[in-house]
Amino acid sequence: MGAMLRLCLSGPVEVLVREAPIDLGPPQRRAVLAALAVDTGRPVSVEVLIDRIWGADPPEGARRALYAHIARIRRLAERLDDGGDGRLPVLRRSGGYQLDLDPDRVDLHRFQRLAVQARDSARPDRTRVALLREALGLWRGEPFAGLTGTWPARMRETWRRQRVEAAVRLADMEINGGDPAAVVGELTDLLGEYPLTEPLAEALMRALHATGDSGEALRCYAQTRRRLVEELGTEPGRRMWELHQEILRERPAEHAHAREHEAAPTTPTTPTPAPPAPGPEAPPPGPPIPSIPGIPPIPPPSLTAPVTSHTTPAQLPAGTPGFTGRIDELGRLDALLADVAQRPAAVVVSALSGMGGVGKTAVAVHWARHRRSAFPDGQLYVNLRGFDPSGAPLPPDRAVRGFLDALGVPATRVPESLDAQVGLYRSLLSGRRVLVVLDNARDADQVRPLLPAAAGCLALVTSRSPLTGLAVAEGAQLLALDLLGAEECRDMLAARLGAARVAAEAAAVDEIVVRCAGLPLALGVVAARAAARPAEPLAVFADELRTAERILDPLDTGDPATAVRTVFHWSYRTLSREAARLFRFLGLHPGPDADLASLAALAGVCVTQVPEQVRELTAAHLLIEHVPGRYTCHDLLRAYAVELTAEHDTTAAVRAATRRVLDHYLHTAYAADALLTRRHHPMRLAPAEPGALPRQLGDYDAALAWLITEQPVLLSAVERPPAGFEAYTWQFAATLTTFLERQGNWQALTDVHTAALRAASHQGDLAGQAAGHRGLGLARFQLRDPQGARHHFTRALDLFEQLDNHAGQARTCQNLAKMAWAHGATREALHHSRRALEHFLLAHDRGGQAVALNDLGWYLAELGELRQALDYCQRALPLVQATGDLSGQAHTWDSLGYIHRHLGRHATAVECYDRALALFRKTGDRRSEAIGLSYLGDTYAEAGEPASALDTWKQALDLFDELGLPEADMLRNKLTTHAN
Repeated sequence: MGAMLRLCLSGPVEVLVREAPIDLGPPQRRAVLAALAVDTGRPVSVEVLIDRIWGADPPEGARRALYAHIARIRRLAERLDDGGDGRLPVLRRSGGYQLDLDPDRVDLHRFQRLAVQARDSARPDRTRVALLREALGLWRGEPFAGLTGTWPARMRETWRRQRVEAAVRLADMEINGGDPAAVVGELTDLLGEYPLTEPLAEALMRALHATGDSGEALRCYAQTRRRLVEELGTEPGRRMWELHQEILRERPAEHAHAREHEAAPTTPTTPTPAPPAPGPEAPPPGPPIPSIPGIPPIPPPSLTAPVTSHTTPAQLPAGTPGFTGRIDELGRLDALLADVAQRPAAVVVSALSGMGGVGKTAVAVHWARHRRSAFPDGQLYVNLRGFDPSGAPLPPDRAVRGFLDALGVPATRVPESLDAQVGLYRSLLSGRRVLVVLDNARDADQVRPLLPAAAGCLALVTSRSPLTGLAVAEGAQLLALDLLGAEECRDMLAARLGAARVAAEAAAVDEIVVRCAGLPLALGVVAARAAARPAEPLAVFADELRTAERILDPLDTGDPATAVRTVFHWSYRTLSREAARLFRFLGLHPGPDADLASLAALAGVCVTQVPEQVRELTAAHLLIEHVPGRYTCHDLLRAYAVELTAEHDTTAAVRAATRRVLDHYLHTAYAADALLTRRHHPMRLAPAEPGALPRQLGDYDAALAWLITEQPVLLSAVERPPAGFEAYTWQFAATLTTFLERQGNWQALTDVHTAALRAASHQGDLAGQAAGHRGLGLARFQLRDPQGARHHFTRALDLFEQLDNHAGQARTCQNLAKMAWAHGATREALHHSRRALEHFLLAHDRGGQAVALNDLGWYLAELGELRQALDYCQRALPLVQATGDLSGQAHTWDSLGYIHRHLGRHATAVECYDRALALFRKTGDRRSEAIGLSYLGDTYAEAGEPASALDTWKQALDLFDELGLPEADMLRNKLTTHAN
């Protein structure tokens, strides 16, 4: 790594080489680089990158635009590497990309590292001061300057807090070290940037007061108070008010704030207890707060709640034996301890949510027990029974009364009304460090009366509901608990059963992990059963899960609190009738996730009616919105839904729902294929089931976007058709043929048509067999199996002829022509292409005729008949433009480019290739785009423009490599030859 290269995220996103910025291109390319850079050294998925750059509603071409930007960043990196200026490698990783850069070369990563080092109390104070000064000196301005969107704004706020924290810590150390003047200027500038940030104002007040300029410190207070009152309608917090009083009394302020900032969030120590509220022995208050013109004085923060009990409660239940994993979640909870210290005027609330059985209580209790030393004044715990078998959540008054008992309040002193009880409870916590764990809450209303109001306390809430209301009104930090990863599952089993037993049966353990699908409760049940039968091989338990007619049966313990089916039922029974019906039908959905339109088809209701049901299911964590607008369901919940369907719904209702959702996808896919090809499809569909609600796709872009999004669902529908619906297998496969071919997904093309041919042959369906043979022919051709391809094409042609299906014969003749040309038999290709044109004419398919004319032009050009070839392609162009066939237009412009190049008209050829490439990108035909780029590079080379040729070939090589195409090696050799 060359030391001269730096990547800057503070201020505009820039790459500096020898401290000079280099041209990165448009803002969106800077956004791509920034989205990779925040996770330097770690892979970032394509979906996450798209969300960071375009937000929750990305444009239809977002994925293609992302690939284009990354390809250009890679070429920039190559130029930097070639010039010896340093490396900026963007690596392809499974599902995404990774910026493989030393984090110290990214300013904000270096800032974070230095700030963390400065928290180490073992280092000398001057070293820590130097580290903080270096860290803060890296800031060049507002992070991501010039970039818009939700994600950049969120990251700016995160880094703003880190910058403020570092600046305040530096101020504390300089003041304590006897040099407060060293930070006055910096704090003044920073407070100018963030004028409503009380910790900055407090630090500046302390620094000014320590230098002897108490009047300026009081003016700082007055200005900050004015802003807070005018802009936020609130008074300064208690800590700032107390500091103000100290200055008014001309008494040096104690630097408790500095001590609190010594605790590193990554390894929290016991937070400093907040000072007790003044009782009868407290000193009299200082002079009143000076009034601000136009703003009436407001009394100081209340200091009158007396502590009437010093009982230290310790109510936490026992932890889960063998608890493992959840490192990230525990780390985020640890960060709350630093938040407790940094938010002196407000209680910190964290809400932990997730589906039943995901381990919310285990995580909360495990963390609470290991961090209880941070709350020396006690730990309160209550199970609110929000989703309890009894069906009755614990009323707030009973929960508060339990807390008052734990805090040592005599029964005679407990007030009668709930409001008075809550007031006493909160008064008792004032000035104390207490952790309050509110487990299994039903909703936010059940939780609110139990939240402490005292600084220094932390409330940790668990619920199956997301509790977003707490985030809005109380500022709660929300943490959704996900399923365990495969490695965490194995660790959990090893902790319960012993590492030796788990290691000895790795295959059985892997199957148990897969069958339990990452649900801790399910794994816990299997582990408990296996621990009770230590002589039994783990393969026995894996077999039970695999062979059980109902997979939830082996996960039934007989105890309502731990039986998986029962735990699911607690959530199911809270649903409305409509939401419960939709949940049951989720087991009938063919794919891994669904959008609102397909869920409406499943339920048999209008699209406008389904959002409310979906909100109800997601609130109960029976459905998860894993990406915006896409919903998924845990495998075991789907199994539970299937059980409920068999129990509650008639066979006729189940078949109707199944047909509705299959027809929704099939008829939409059929319409999408028609928009992609603009040709008559060889297959004809029966009318859709009433209520199927196929999507209305307006144009090519909408069709392509829908197919890309729904591809996993459509492939799943082919692979696992419901019993009695096998005909859908080949029909889905037939609608996917063109899409999968253009995407270069040859393995998927093979898989769907293998399944299609098997299903059609079993049913004796000749149309399905013809479509299956043609699809397999395409796949075998692309996978370099000409003998297999010819067999399938020939069989398809025979079957389409038996069926008198001219559209099918035309397409198959086109395929035979391409295969012949690929193997050097251009005359044979010309023959098949002429037959294709004849069948398209008989099928009255103008779009197909246009494509056949272009094919004839291409093959004639290959044979050197350039004038005749030009005539055919010029006849094809207005036809494909009239039908709106973007792919046909792209290929026709590509043919015209090839012809003009060989006629020596290089400028015209470049123009034709540019038109073709723009259309290939629009249609998502990445293989043709790569080939077109290669031809364009050849044209530049022949025209005497070697620099343009090399740049264009490199673009082509990026695509060939990404698609894993064999042309990559030939092009790489060409690049090496021309570069030398």
